[in-house]
Amino acid sequence: MTLLALIVDDEAPARGELRHLLTGIDGIEVAGEAASAREALVLAERMAYDVVFLDISMPGGKGGIELAKTLAALPHRPTVVFVTAHDDRAIQAFSVEAVDYLLKPVREDRLLTTVRRVAAIRAGTAPGAAIEARIPVDGDGEETLLVDPAEVAYAEADRDRSRIALADGRVLGSPRSLRALEDLLPSTFMRIHRSQIVNLALVAALEPVGEGRVQVRLSDKNGTALEVARRQTRALRTALGLR
Repeated sequence: MTLLALIVDDEAPARGELRHLLTGIDGIEVAGEAASAREALVLAERMAYDVVFLDISMPGGKGGIELAKTLAALPHRPTVVFVTAHDDRAIQAFSVEAVDYLLKPVREDRLLTTVRRVAAIRAGTAPGAAIEARIPVDGDGEETLLVDPAEVAYAEADRDRSRIALADGRVLGSPRSLRALEDLLPSTFMRIHRSQIVNLALVAALEPVGEGRVQVRLSDKNGTALEVARRQTRALRTALGLR
């Protein structure tokens, strides 16, 4: 099955770059482009697109979030993937059931992972999708276990591997690097430090720890506190709906 894609972005160069990347991926065809939410809706009402790659912020009229809500009401509801330069809108994107949240400039390998995920969803088969959505961790001996991301409180770098801290207090090793986990985890996770990614759904409090610095307090079994890098503090506050 070939996925029919619609690209929505008010910047022509951005549309062109994404079209170029998608052209190099088998099983997907760019069947339409739009420079505004209004143009996109007209096209989506005429053709049953499988996936819409959507900029989250567009001038005038509806923005990406509002358009995603409208697309969800169409008879042939397309899968939505946000492609944006903004790293602080992931929670909003997740709220409208987007399947992924790609940051510009989009990496080819990251886009390929997204296209495969969309294909599994549209095919409705999805043993492969279910596996991709889970986190591999070390079991006993050479056994590899798969963990639901919702069970993960945070992940931290361990050289070319990672440590996965679960909400129940267990800490397990993972063969994936932190960078690889960042691509695998859903948009409810956010990097708060060069070496740590946290599950925003388990953030119970944001606490000051010194001049201009904060830490997150998690609602896991251990009540874990993790310090936030200065450069990530503003984005984290925005993602949590704080000002």
